[in-house]
Amino acid sequence: MYPDTSTHTEELIELIKSNSPKITDILKEYIDKHDTSKMEEGVRYYFNKSDITRRKIYTYENDQKVLDEDATNNKIPTGWHKTLVDQKVSYLVGQPISINSKEENDPSLEEINEVLGDELDDTLPELVKNASNKGKEWLHVYVDEQGNFDYMIIPAQQFIPIYDNTKRKNLIAGIRLIPLDDDTLKIEFWDDKQVTFFEKIDGEIVIDASVEVNPQAHFYYGDTGYPWSKDGKVAIPFIKFANNEEEVNDLTFYKQLIDAFELIISDTTNTLEDIQSFIYVLKGYEGTDLNQFITELKRYKVISVSDEQGAGVDTVKAEIPIEAVEAQLNRLVDMIYQAGQGVNVNTDKFGNSPSGVALEFLYSLLNMKANILERKFTKSLKQLMWFVCEYLSIANNTEVDFQNYSFTFNKSMITNEAEKVTMAKDSMGVISNKTIRANHPWVTDAQQEELQMEEEAKKRESTYPEIQVNEDESE
Repeated sequence: MYPDTSTHTEELIELIKSNSPKITDILKEYIDKHDTSKMEEGVRYYFNKSDITRRKIYTYENDQKVLDEDATNNKIPTGWHKTLVDQKVSYLVGQPISINSKEENDPSLEEINEVLGDELDDTLPELVKNASNKGKEWLHVYVDEQGNFDYMIIPAQQFIPIYDNTKRKNLIAGIRLIPLDDDTLKIEFWDDKQVTFFEKIDGEIVIDASVEVNPQAHFYYGDTGYPWSKDGKVAIPFIKFANNEEEVNDLTFYKQLIDAFELIISDTTNTLEDIQSFIYVLKGYEGTDLNQFITELKRYKVISVSDEQGAGVDTVKAEIPIEAVEAQLNRLVDMIYQAGQGVNVNTDKFGNSPSGVALEFLYSLLNMKANILERKFTKSLKQLMWFVCEYLSIANNTEVDFQNYSFTFNKSMITNEAEKVTMAKDSMGVISNKTIRANHPWVTDAQQEELQMEEEAKKRESTYPEIQVNEDESE
């Protein structure tokens, strides 16, 4: 997909250091080989612009294939891909994630939550959606002009990773592409210490003369520039959020099924429209051509035929095999949910009030798919935590170990609440109240619920104080 990494990466960095004119040739080679077609396809299907919307119908005239402008051509997309992706997003990150610390009363945890902010809970659904559509997405971390830590999503189409030649695929450089409205392409080359700015104008890549300081440090805090790399660790401020190990999008596994479903729906609609028209079979027609026949039929509602036996006009009407169409569509629905590992919300197999076991079975495929992405995202979030801790070491002059922190995804699943409440009640005295509260279906924040219960207990004590009994009077 990309030029030979072990050779080109070393050469590219050396050329940057020596300010060689050859660097632009290598950058151009990386950019030219950056294939985004599958990414664009996933995005296109998500926004209901599947292949059926591009369908053209052809006919033959004088043995030449030509576009049939008069043919009925319904092009009906069904939004299958969006449904399956949105299920996954809502299930995995519909609820805010939790950041946990190994230490009790960790003072740095509050600082970390302030640095990441509520924006993380809004960013994660976008990352899950985009990774599902494209196979991966990138998050860029930076320090803004006010010295605050921040991050932003970089579309996978606009970032080219450069790895070392080990199996671990350590990111050692990256090329960010920023297309502008005037067909100019801004290019940033990030290595382990700095970023160099280029631009592509009329097909040529040149140093960006509009940037006063070029190259620049990774980030600036105050008047001092810093690289993210330190102590032998190469750190490029771009974090990959992969959809799976192969970094392919979800559409890969069911695109052909969606295409088949939409083709049948569209063709059936074509037939329903065309069925309103008759096919005329002419026998002994005395006119000169078919155009005359149509004109006479429309104008006079009659046509002239010969008096020969069998002469006349018959009509033929198309028939639709309804049962066969419905059976095939139902099969495709089941296959799409199976291949897409989604939840068929129209299922009637579990009754009106399914048990917890039945609901877990219903969600089993979605949970399997989400677990794969969760594992990949957890690894990426640990990298994000490393950048946060490095920032705090500079901004607050405090050493914070990123290994002390973990992330918990609070998955959303339809549950049988009555069953879970009964289980919680029956578990009292068997497990801790803290665990019961954390798993109660009405509790979204176990810690906040504990504080609320303590506050209510204090109010009861103040309203109904305990009666003190004088031991001397009681004797």
